[in-house]
Amino acid sequence: MCERLVAFRHDNAVAHPDWYNGAVPSFGPETARLLIVGLAPGLRGANRTGRPFWGDFAGDLLYPTLLKTGLAQGEHDVLRPEALSLVDCMITNAVRCVPPQNKPTGGEIKCCRQFLDGRKAALPNLRALLAIGRVAHDSILSSYAVKKRDYPFAHGARHKLPGGLLLFDTFHCSRLNTNTGRLTPEMFERVVADAAASVRD
Repeated sequence: MCERLVAFRHDNAVAHPDWYNGAVPSFGPETARLLIVGLAPGLRGANRTGRPFWGDFAGDLLYPTLLKTGLAQGEHDVLRPEALSLVDCMITNAVRCVPPQNKPTGGEIKCCRQFLDGRKAALPNLRALLAIGRVAHDSILSSYAVKKRDYPFAHGARHKLPGGLLLFDTFHCSRLNTNTGRLTPEMFERVVADAAASVRD
């Protein structure tokens, strides 16, 4: 099912042998109560660095926002990944390998859902999820086997999932969305802050 992604990774490994070029693992503590789910590794971001959102435009908004909202500590310096750690949250992606044009197919998203299922199951303290973009939102809903029409995606939406878990939605923090004004840093920060507040006693 994922032959296309594997071939794309191999091509990038030939072109850029010093890049990570692999299935990008989740980042954050296993005790996390908040799981942040993105779309897929960016070609020059996570696919290069091996950390979700690290080294690309979306990460330049995400990580400073996590620092501002208390979900990270340290310093966001792309050249020093060891300088930043996450607090009570983990970041993962609906698709673990970089897709061409940043557009995974439906089959690739479905194939990768087993890893999202496993990621959730391995977080014993999980209380909330933050979907960065519609693809992440839909993948989360499919993971819980609920009807998408009952949980419509919208920026700032907050849904109660089976078992009492909360799902927060935000537009993707991509360059396109921020450059067009569809998503401002203030809009993004409000949703992240709400998700952070939901897991604090």
